[in-house]
Amino acid sequence: MPEKQIITAEKAPKPIGPYSAGVRAGPFIYTAGQIGIDPATGDLVSGGIEAETRQVLTNLKNILEAAGASMDQVVKTTVFLGEMLDFARMNAVYSEFFTSAPPARTTVAVAGLPKGASVEIEAVALMD
Repeated sequence: MPEKQIITAEKAPKPIGPYSAGVRAGPFIYTAGQIGIDPATGDLVSGGIEAETRQVLTNLKNILEAAGASMDQVVKTTVFLGEMLDFARMNAVYSEFFTSAPPARTTVAVAGLPKGASVEIEAVALMD
């Protein structure tokens, strides 16, 4: 049975519950959903959906880098939005992080997110 390796990242927020920021299982890295928490303060960033999305994707990038991977290796993301009306503004920032060969993605609107966040994103990456 393959072992799982817990991923911790100094440059990403500490989990706010009984879960890991990331787990490597076989050739895959699975991240926990990230919201726009500034790891330095532990607070949700201000500035709306764009600022939150940028922080979320930076947090994901830092978790992947702690595991020895990069955003280029992401094969699937799931985006959870508090309001589907924020889709276009979230998507504009998202496209800055995935400039070529973007991963598959699912985007859904949800009733609520932790800490009143506007967006949460999780990712799956394939290690080389």
